[in-house]
Amino acid sequence: MDFKDYYASLGVSPDADDKTIKKAYQKLAKKYHPDVNPGDKNAEEKFKEATEAYQAISDPEKRRKYDELRQDYQQWQARGGRGNYNWDRWQSNPGGGGGGFTYTMSPEDFAEMFGGTGSSGGFNFGGEGYSDFFSTLFGGGGPHAGRPRPGQDVEVDVQVTLEESYTGTTRLIRSGEKQIEAKIPKGVRTGSKVRLTGQGGPGISGGPAGNLYLIITVSPHSHFVREGDDLRVEIPVDFYRAVLGGEVSIRTLSGEVLLKIPPHTQSGKKFRLKGKGMPKLEKPSQQGDLFAVVSIVLPENMSDQEISALHDLAAKRGVIV
Repeated sequence: MDFKDYYASLGVSPDADDKTIKKAYQKLAKKYHPDVNPGDKNAEEKFKEATEAYQAISDPEKRRKYDELRQDYQQWQARGGRGNYNWDRWQSNPGGGGGGFTYTMSPEDFAEMFGGTGSSGGFNFGGEGYSDFFSTLFGGGGPHAGRPRPGQDVEVDVQVTLEESYTGTTRLIRSGEKQIEAKIPKGVRTGSKVRLTGQGGPGISGGPAGNLYLIITVSPHSHFVREGDDLRVEIPVDFYRAVLGGEVSIRTLSGEVLLKIPPHTQSGKKFRLKGKGMPKLEKPSQQGDLFAVVSIVLPENMSDQEISALHDLAAKRGVIV
């Protein structure tokens, strides 16, 4: 359902007084009235639009409710307008009622717009009725008011850890008066949207319930950096293993593994551990890779003998220190 800006429809400002609103409507009604534009569907639509707007904001109670909705809707848009706007809280009792959009102008109004007396300016537009927006907000208004419509979709922000994204997890989510145990699949990323069909707002006039969407944020990790379905981790390698080669233990999300470090390994060297990354959301049986990046750690508390040996080695290689 689309929001309707009734003030824009009449070409008046939101703080316009009753006299200004009436004058604006009379001008539009005179221009687009079906008696003046027989068979012109565009003029008929313009007249219906202006008349619906006038019906909404010429009545003090309707205008008060509409202004509250308009302000709330604009605030929702200013916050980014994510998902669908929740119309449920504004819904009026539809009140049923058959027939189409019928408007009968008072003889005084008709005379003021068109001159003379006589016709009351009545006009029936058949079975199309008021817009869904008007019917939802104020009720009544023909067959559209009672038409079954889906309930409101609902979005809930959910934060999970990287480990929970790796294994999959659950969250207890409250939607209206319901509490739902929602399953969050393996491999979700920040921005993933998990749909829970039929767990959103209740349907309108017997329509189906809306959906509940979980908007996922994966928390940053202290050890791993996620890059799509791959992970990157920095591994400290002591100077001796980097020069002579050896093995280091690497932490992965599925446990510790041993990585063989070849002799003469430079800092920044990257090793790929295939299948040790994150599960793929669409194919959780498959996983990305883990990339281990070497960071050489110099030895501490070296003895005088060790330092002397390093000086000798540097001298043999022509390194001046």
